[in-house]
Parts: sequence; C-alpha cells; structure tokens
Amino acid sequence: MADDGNDFMRSMGIATSGLRAQAGRMRVISENIANADSTAPTSGGDPYRRKVPTFSAQLDRALDAQVVALGRVARDNSAFRVKYEPNNPAADAAGNVKYPNVNSLVEMTDMRDAQRSYEANLNVIGATRRMIQRTLDILKS
Repeated sequence: MADDGNDFMRSMGIATSGLRAQAGRMRVISENIANADSTAPTSGGDPYRRKVPTFSAQLDRALDAQVVALGRVARDNSAFRVKYEPNNPAADAAGNVKYPNVNSLVEMTDMRDAQRSYEANLNVIGATRRMIQRTLDILKS
C-alpha cells in the first residue's frame, strides 16, 4: 500500500508542476496580447517584442519523477509590423511606425491550448483525489 501512496503523491506532484508551467505560459501570452498594439516610447524606436515561453524537464527528487517547469522566456526575433503613419508620434523620419511582432490570433490559439493543458492537469488532480478517497473508504470498511 505504501507504493500506492507514493504513486498518488507522484501523480499529484507531476500534475501540479504542469499547472504551474501552464499558468506561467498564460502570463507570458497575456503580456503579448496586452502589448499587441503598443508602439515604441520614442520616435523611430523599437516596440514591444513578442515573448515565447519554453518548458524544461526537471527531476523532483522528493517525488523521484520528472516534472515540467516554465523554462527560459525567449524573445521572438521576427520582423516588426510596419505601418505608414506620418502623424504618429512614434513614426520615424520616413513616417513609418513599428508595431510589435505579435499576432493576436496566434496568441489566442496558444492561450486556448494552455488553458486546455491546465484543465487536463486539474482533471488529473481531481481523479487522483477521488482515488485516494475511494481507497480510504475501502480501508474504513
């Protein structure tokens, strides 16, 4: 029975790491969406640059299991969107304004994927809790 308890704890720990990683991913995506239409603070400067969350596998020695963690948040080096807006205070000498390299449709798709992954981890935790409760109920009988 001790191994079953360890399996339950391992399952909960792995799912919890997934919750944390996906929550971090959603924070990065939210920042991208919030800055999608911002401009540079100075004329001709660079605007916000899209951030890309990464994940890393880590060994949790207490659980004796691989867990996931939010890794380095990288910068997307793709080109900025450029619009001709000569009256915009952020315009360069040619009248062009750089906008972030953020595509809101891509961000919303990534957000939906992160939410689904988050929910899947919640479901694992819920199922594990129910198994623990059923085990306790059986032991009481």
